Amino acid sequence: MRTMSVNQKKLQKRLQRQAGEAVTDFNMIEDGDKVMVCLSGGKDSYAMLDMLLHLQKVAPIQFSLVAVNMDQKQPGFPEHVLPTYLEALGVEYHIIEKDTYSVVKEKVPEGKTTCSLCSRLRRGTLYTFADEIGATKMALGHHRDDILETFFLNMFFGGTLKAMPPKLLSDDGRNVVIRPLAYCKESDIAKYAELQEFPIIPCNLCGSQENLQRQIVKGMLQEWEQKTPGRLDIMFRALQNVAPSQLADRNLFDFESLSIDNHAQPRFLDVMSL
Repeated sequence: MRTMSVNQKKLQKRLQRQAGEAVTDFNMIEDGDKVMVCLSGGKDSYAMLDMLLHLQKVAPIQFSLVAVNMDQKQPGFPEHVLPTYLEALGVEYHIIEKDTYSVVKEKVPEGKTTCSLCSRLRRGTLYTFADEIGATKMALGHHRDDILETFFLNMFFGGTLKAMPPKLLSDDGRNVVIRPLAYCKESDIAKYAELQEFPIIPCNLCGSQENLQRQIVKGMLQEWEQKTPGRLDIMFRALQNVAPSQLADRNLFDFESLSIDNHAQPRFLDVMSL
């Protein structure tokens, strides 16, 4: 790696610190874990691998990493890029070859978004492979902005208040998914990817679509951040500071049992403290 400036070193340290805090806060990685690092060839997954390699060196626990890429047989996919990169790092890796590209193109009408079906096919394959290699955790490269975008997508288009949790147990209970970049900003990751000269592989299936609802939400959040810097930080903190009694989900909070407490002492405002 070329010599970094002071600001570049600060950027690297900030990402390393934030990834370490996320891993610690959510107990993402435990002693003896075998972490399957899912690499797409995009900036986020490269940065995640970089952060986990650093954490592996400095953490007080022992865990192993194995990188896994799913070759979906997209036309023109540069099959040599990831093996060359990972071999240079000395990282154990596997390439899963599965033609989900043809399936998606066949099933999804022209002009419709492909992300949903593509994601389901990819996720199922990766879950199964994690079992096969004995991985105890499966690491995905979603970052803070992905989590916020998902929250607003679910609220605007799905009618639910949910996002991407930093740590998740799969529906079948067989896999634990972790997101070590949960505290990291996409803008920082983009700068770091450029600094490290990661060999980015563009997605020609979903990454080239311009009509995604996610792109609309991303643009909205970016505009908010430009007008009021720091707003995304505040919104992300809100996801960590939920007050169920102040919402309206009857399954989450027992509103029906609320009643007057006849033994409660009255609370008066101390005007002298204002």
